[in-house]
Amino acid sequence: MARIQIPLDVLTSRINFQERFQGFRSGPLSGRFANLRPLSEFFDVKRLSKPANFSECQSRINYNLSYFSTNYMVVMAMLSIYALLTNLVLLFDIILVVAGLFIIGRLEGRDLEIGTFRATTSQLYTGLLVITVPLGLFASPISTLLWLIGASGVTTLGHAAFMDKPIDEAFSGEAV
Repeated sequence: MARIQIPLDVLTSRINFQERFQGFRSGPLSGRFANLRPLSEFFDVKRLSKPANFSECQSRINYNLSYFSTNYMVVMAMLSIYALLTNLVLLFDIILVVAGLFIIGRLEGRDLEIGTFRATTSQLYTGLLVITVPLGLFASPISTLLWLIGASGVTTLGHAAFMDKPIDEAFSGEAV
């Protein structure tokens, strides 16, 4: 039977993923966190205020999403860790899949032999699939993912909407 070849670059060329994520791959890990804003600036309660109208809310969100983007990524990572620590079955399932794939990969195509028991890599992958898929479905990863999307969205957009721009930035768009 012939394999079906899916041209991924045709599918992703319209979205332009390569250029969007070029900055993430181009430098060391410290370079990615270079624009991490200090906590005193991120949690500045003196700059918290309710936006007067929807256009001001949009303006604040556009500014703050770019200005605090790394801080928002850290918040999302912390919420992800929290979600995994509160759903221990999902965490166990993820660790089981990663460890199983690592151990099967270490065999380098050879059969696993324990005493008189012998299993091929195909049998090991099938056994891993049979164990982890039902366990993963029991762990409800979709509800955890939806919670993570909702919590990250509310936290990020809430902070971005209520955090006022700095004074020097607020007057930069006005004509003199």
